[in-house]
Amino acid sequence: MEVPQSNPADYSASSPECLLVPAECAGLRLDQTLARLLPQHSRSRLQGWLRAGRIQVDGLVSADSKRKVWGGEKIQVAVAADPHTARDAAEDIALTLVYEDDDLLVVDKPAGLVVHPGSGNWQGTLLNALLYHAPQLAGIPRAGIVHRLDKETSGLLVVAKTLAAQTDLVRQLQARSVKREYLALVHGQVAGAGTVDAPIGRHPTQRVKMAVVAANGREARTHYQVIERFAAATLLECRLETGRTHQIRVHMASIKHPLVGDPVYGKRGGASPLLTAFARQALHAWRLALLHPRTNMALAWETPLPEDFASLLMALRKNL
Repeated sequence: MEVPQSNPADYSASSPECLLVPAECAGLRLDQTLARLLPQHSRSRLQGWLRAGRIQVDGLVSADSKRKVWGGEKIQVAVAADPHTARDAAEDIALTLVYEDDDLLVVDKPAGLVVHPGSGNWQGTLLNALLYHAPQLAGIPRAGIVHRLDKETSGLLVVAKTLAAQTDLVRQLQARSVKREYLALVHGQVAGAGTVDAPIGRHPTQRVKMAVVAANGREARTHYQVIERFAAATLLECRLETGRTHQIRVHMASIKHPLVGDPVYGKRGGASPLLTAFARQALHAWRLALLHPRTNMALAWETPLPEDFASLLMALRKNL
């Protein structure tokens, strides 16, 4: 799912970057000037550095983003690295890469691999594997990861290899120009294509879960179409318009068609022992499309279903 930018004010100091304000920036606000001169950094990151006193104008610390510049000022920026990435250990964990260049890489994540270190999963994550594969990612917030997949969800995930690429990909996610399509096996017979347009937020009483929350949930929209029907389940293709935590899982459960194998939002029983026996949520990110952050070329990748998911579908077809 989608990943927010880290708070730049929490970063540890790194090497300074010196800039000279050009004449064409005369009359612009300081934050606008910084955005022009440092396009590889997001505006939120630059604002954080201003608040943290990491930016000097003509030798004086400035936290006033609205002050105007007139050309010729010397700006010094104490560029900072993400301490969370810096202290994470690189680990030699096999990765399946479907694409890589100097700006980004696309990973085919297996089910069972956690994306970020966190409570109970401080090692053996995708982030640890990325730091081993590309050590330069230690200098990128969150090791270049700009969106997530749940631990038990398989499929495609893009990672930025430079700050400029990361900023561009985050903006594409915000603009909803990154296309993410999933295959999901859900319980029951889905009548036809549709859209779930329902806000998602923290469950009001079970804080480890997400839920459709009308009062203060965030906008969330999932489009789906039927690919194949079985006796007690339906294979859907789901397309995310937004990227909220557990979005497909929550939305499908909200229309009474929870994902097969989902231990949080699904059901473990059912008419088919094949469905009951499936050990994880049946969700696979099979297609990813975006604009290359440097060339602006349209790129798209696809990856087949993993063996466990494909075998389940084969078994269901035999039982029709």
